Amino acid sequence: MKNIITILFLTISTTFFGQDYNTKKGYVAEGYDVVAYFSNKTEKGNKDFTTEFDGVKFKFSTKENLGIFKNSPKKYIPAYGGYCAYAVGAKAEKVSIDPKTFEIRDGKLYLFYNSWGTNTLALWKEEGAEKLKLKADKNWIAINKER
Repeated sequence: MKNIITILFLTISTTFFGQDYNTKKGYVAEGYDVVAYFSNKTEKGNKDFTTEFDGVKFKFSTKENLGIFKNSPKKYIPAYGGYCAYAVGAKAEKVSIDPKTFEIRDGKLYLFYNSWGTNTLALWKEEGAEKLKLKADKNWIAINKER
């Protein structure tokens, strides 16, 4: 009975409170334009073009990108709430990112840590992105249940 109540609580919590997001600097992707990534660009967002979705703020470099996001926000939300995809997959940890280090894989945005001589995008590719992605998907569910 206790397990059923716990599962029910976690399901309700995730449904009503959404997933966990990396909002360093107050915005998802540290204020970089999540739509621009899909054009293979890293562009800082402009405070004049902001919106909220799922309780968190997003910035965009242009009014057009803001409109694109508003029409289909779930398409542009980074995987794993904008935390480092490699760290979620390899270590089941939430780690900050370098917003200039990213990959679009199967139509989804993945962000990575890149500092102090460690580029986790390179590690992601070297160690097998598909295998790490599958592990990260499972780990992310567990991480969100812990919140």
